[in-house]
Amino acid sequence: MPTLTHGFEQLLRWTEREPRLSKPRRAQLKRLALHGLTVLSMGSVLTALIALRAAIYLWHLHA
Repeated sequence: MPTLTHGFEQLLRWTEREPRLSKPRRAQLKRLALHGLTVLSMGSVLTALIALRAAIYLWHLHA
């Protein structure tokens, strides 16, 4: 057991506790997190495409 968390594990008794979230709720939260990550990555791809288009435009402008 790690020294840093020893006191917390004894205080909270993580190993003896029952899970607070039901399996359907946990699955729903996982799907929600996956959808959130998908939206964020789509935004990142869109930003990269806009930056690439701007770079190509500037490159042709100065050439």
